[in-house]
Amino acid sequence: MAKLRQWFDWAEAHPKVWLDCVRIYLGLGLFVRGLLIITNEKADFVHDMLQRSGQSWLVSAAILHYVALAHLVGGAMLTIGLLTRLGAAVQVPVLAGALFFIHRTAGLMKSDQSLEFSALVFFLLVVFTLSGAGPISVDVGMKPAREPV
Repeated sequence: MAKLRQWFDWAEAHPKVWLDCVRIYLGLGLFVRGLLIITNEKADFVHDMLQRSGQSWLVSAAILHYVALAHLVGGAMLTIGLLTRLGAAVQVPVLAGALFFIHRTAGLMKSDQSLEFSALVFFLLVVFTLSGAGPISVDVGMKPAREPV
């Protein structure tokens, strides 16, 4: 029981580490989504949705490439904590588009829960855009050493 109490005390003393765990998990998930789009597993689905929006093929292709690259590169950046705010910020428009244009007609409390999940990912991306990376990141190692005052 004492070991468990020590673990809880450590966890409460290091809240940014837990936020980093969420950032890493989110980054991996977005990276995998980008891979699925690039390998054509999800590209057909995204392309069909874009065609239904009535946009020209050039706009649809540009959006599809932006979504794939934002998820792939931004997800990798979030995972390792490199330029974390930028990695999250480039994905905010993608998730905003998913929320307001693709999943809004699905409504809440549906069996596929695409709206709820997209809203959660959008919220987390906004959190990391504002908060940046925590102690488990490349960003921490890139900060210049502060001069003693």
